[in-house]
Amino acid sequence: MAQETQGIAQLELDAIIGFNGHVPSGLRVHPDREHLIYPLGCTVILKRITDDKQEFLHGHTNNVSCISVSKSGSYIASGQVNFMGFQAAVIIWNFAQRAIHAQLLLHKAKVEALAFSPNDKYLVSLGGQDDDRIVVWNIETKQAICGSPASGRTAGHSLTVQYSNTDDNIFVSGGSQTLRVWELDLPNRKIRPTDCNTGKLKRIVKCIEVSEDDQFIFCGTTSGDIMKINLKMGILSDYGPVKVKYCQGVSVLRLLQSGDLLVGSGSGALTLCSKANFKTLKIAQLEKGVTSIAGSADEQQFFVGTEAAQMYCLSCESFKAELVSTSHSSAVKDVAIPFGTSELFATCSDQDIRLWHKDRPKELLRITVPNVTCNSLDFMTDGHSIISAWNDNKIRVFAPESGRLMLTINNAHKRGVTAIAGTRDCKRIVSGGGDGQVRVWELLPHGHRLLEIMKEHKATVSCVKIKSNDKECITASSDGACIVWDIVRFVSLQMMIANTLFRTLCYHPEEYQIITSGTDRKVAYWDVYDGSIIRELEGSQSGAINGMHITQDGKHFVTGGDDKMVKVWDFMEGEVTHVGVAHGSSITSMKICSNSRILVSTSADGAILRWKFPHPSPS
Repeated sequence: MAQETQGIAQLELDAIIGFNGHVPSGLRVHPDREHLIYPLGCTVILKRITDDKQEFLHGHTNNVSCISVSKSGSYIASGQVNFMGFQAAVIIWNFAQRAIHAQLLLHKAKVEALAFSPNDKYLVSLGGQDDDRIVVWNIETKQAICGSPASGRTAGHSLTVQYSNTDDNIFVSGGSQTLRVWELDLPNRKIRPTDCNTGKLKRIVKCIEVSEDDQFIFCGTTSGDIMKINLKMGILSDYGPVKVKYCQGVSVLRLLQSGDLLVGSGSGALTLCSKANFKTLKIAQLEKGVTSIAGSADEQQFFVGTEAAQMYCLSCESFKAELVSTSHSSAVKDVAIPFGTSELFATCSDQDIRLWHKDRPKELLRITVPNVTCNSLDFMTDGHSIISAWNDNKIRVFAPESGRLMLTINNAHKRGVTAIAGTRDCKRIVSGGGDGQVRVWELLPHGHRLLEIMKEHKATVSCVKIKSNDKECITASSDGACIVWDIVRFVSLQMMIANTLFRTLCYHPEEYQIITSGTDRKVAYWDVYDGSIIRELEGSQSGAINGMHITQDGKHFVTGGDDKMVKVWDFMEGEVTHVGVAHGSSITSMKICSNSRILVSTSADGAILRWKFPHPSPS
């Protein structure tokens, strides 16, 4: 990948909408109380709390799996996942310089958890299930001091690690039927574990908090209770709640100065519980499981992250959760920008369509349809409706201001509706389905009418584009064919065949050529009239190309796919002019706004990235 982007100008990233809510304690507040730190894909994002200004730490080659911030705030550490047999990196970042301080390679496949020592001397890292080793690193020399298997022979794998608050030589690890207090013996370069005695309790420890004076360890478990362990003796001192446990387990703990605990559970309940008997004092219900509780030292406000990829701000006084930012928690399937604007755009994914303003971290509108996935969407040219294709065989038309359902076309296709486009006059919709059929629908004042079914494709229709005169359209399919249709007489005019599964296509604005792409990693230029191939470019060195869009003047186009890179091409030269590397997962779709100011790309990890387009059209 480094060779592919060498010597090519970098795209400027404007903003990222997204947050990986599945990373345990992934959302952190920096000790300066001004920045939020959280992961998305292979990027670590620093967001200023006051004005939402973002900065990005790029360096990981795969998804970030854990984050830790040092007590002084000088360093941030992040670990990643990798493929089996490959080493997973731990990166220590210098916060002031926003640069890599050290890259540490020892763990295989995944880094499970990280913790800094209280005086910023050491970093302890825990490997994932396939590695299950604990390594202590010297931050100054950037070298490993020593390592050890994380669990005993009879125990399961470890899931979390936490440092003592006062002693640089003591830390605690916990996991499946294992809870150990470790002591670092620096002269002999060894770490020595002491197994904690939990009596008859057999628990899987998900999270650990150590009290300020290092007397007790509090452990949240998957069984929904909290264990209180005496740190010096390594003996169970108390546990609870005994009767009503936390639903779906305790996923995150936060110890307050008062001694009370903030508890986040897998059911989305955020609870303030008493230090004496773990009795519930206050409760707030959030959407999906709580995975992070982050707060500043004064404990005035807390930031909470959930599996629904949402962030909440919560004050301890009122205990009311205010939604701060939202994002998709599953793959974004498609993006659409209304004609004539660069302020708004819409995205669709599992169960919902969201409408965004380019300067806001929360969506303007969320249209939810439970238990179904939206595969594709488009704005009608007049901007009065959003047309969408769903996997329950329905086409749904919504009002973009209110989200009101204006029209449903039932049984539009078999095997789901997979592609959709609207004509310029806003009177017809062309849809493609998993059955390979292309259907033309007429929109009436109070309903709809099926005009024609066109059957030539043998597999899923992946993309539909309509000519500006509304008389022709082109469909791409994973059967290796692109077909030009006359949608007045409803016959096929031309077929282009290639040895690929077509994923995407674009009309050149002058409409005598089209560009296509798919799983063969090539960008092909075709003549619309005789169906002949004009030229072929090597679009990517690895992985299919899933998204493509062309500017209004036809001078540039963009591509993105499984190689996670956004590429801007010169149409005539066939050369890459700019490359954007920030996605942590396969790019699924992309669009350039009509005045070529912004480029929006989406990916399979739920991220939406907004880039400054490098070739704006003169306004």
